[in-house]
Amino acid sequence: MRETLLLGSNSSSYLYKHKHTLKINMEEKSLLTWRQFAWIKNKLNFIHQRLHVEHLKKHFSLNFNFHKQTLTEKNENFYQWLVGFTDGDGTFSIVNQNNKWSLTYKLSKNTYNLRVLHFIKKQLKVGSIYIEKGGKQGHYRIRDLTTLESVIFPIFDKYPLLTTKQFNYLKFKEAYKILSNSSLSKLEKDNLITKIVSSKPTENYISPIWSIVNNEITDFKTASTVMSKPWLVGFTEAEGSFYLVKKSENRLVHGFEITQKLDKIALTAIKYLLGIKTRVKITKSGTFSVVTTNSRAIENIIKYFKNTMKGMKSVEYRIWSRSYIKHKGDFEKLEKIRSDVRIMRLKTNTLLNMNYTKDV
Repeated sequence: MRETLLLGSNSSSYLYKHKHTLKINMEEKSLLTWRQFAWIKNKLNFIHQRLHVEHLKKHFSLNFNFHKQTLTEKNENFYQWLVGFTDGDGTFSIVNQNNKWSLTYKLSKNTYNLRVLHFIKKQLKVGSIYIEKGGKQGHYRIRDLTTLESVIFPIFDKYPLLTTKQFNYLKFKEAYKILSNSSLSKLEKDNLITKIVSSKPTENYISPIWSIVNNEITDFKTASTVMSKPWLVGFTEAEGSFYLVKKSENRLVHGFEITQKLDKIALTAIKYLLGIKTRVKITKSGTFSVVTTNSRAIENIIKYFKNTMKGMKSVEYRIWSRSYIKHKGDFEKLEKIRSDVRIMRLKTNTLLNMNYTKDV
């Protein structure tokens, strides 16, 4: 898919305007991408196509609009969303610097998606956001041990990570326990934490949470037993790609893809939850990928993610889904989108670098 227009993750941002394909309010500025969108401030009008997919009703029925939920529902759905987002773009770091150990919970995104990091900070009411020199990468982080204990640990203890990052989280929490143990000497702490840091997961490591389905996903039921909709929304917000791919000289189609280095079981669950019929594939680089351009699966995905995401991924999803509903099969209009995006690439990257040059 190297030659495709991707509206997903891991890419630069581009400004897109197309009077024939999108109606945009005066307050709205759309950022489209050659592999991803930048975020915009306001909403796009979205035309929803009614679908009839019986086996997906359970997951589709969850309304993920936080303001319509009770406080408890809001928190619980956000916590599961956060775990999914962390499975995608989070780290639990144990670092020794200047002969002193530090622990950091961190979420990282390109600066065009600072919106989602600010959303997380607002929900948790703790932590800080900073931007790397050069303005290309933003990070949300929590380093205070007391805050980690009171805010982060309760969330990830209640809702385990579904990927190999669960192994890293357990190491992280064990390091915290050692650092907090006043009965241990500094030398003892150093030795114990050094041993923890050096431990690595096995090549076929599977998060323990999957044991409730015997580490095997065979259908929608077994997938939904472990993987919730908020988790999948969060994970997709971090790792998902909504894109257009050229199938032939005069044909562009819509596609969806999530790729991971490890954790085939998680991608298998995603495949069943989204109604994707193709198998989880192994790419040339050795990573796992769940990908589809099948029309029925794309329609499932459009319905599944409606009104769910919080960062720039909500923008890319809306433009992608709207272009499917309004312009599926219209090669000229879809090709015009891709052409406009390419033209704006350099200007948008320059603008982003100018705007994000100092810490938040």
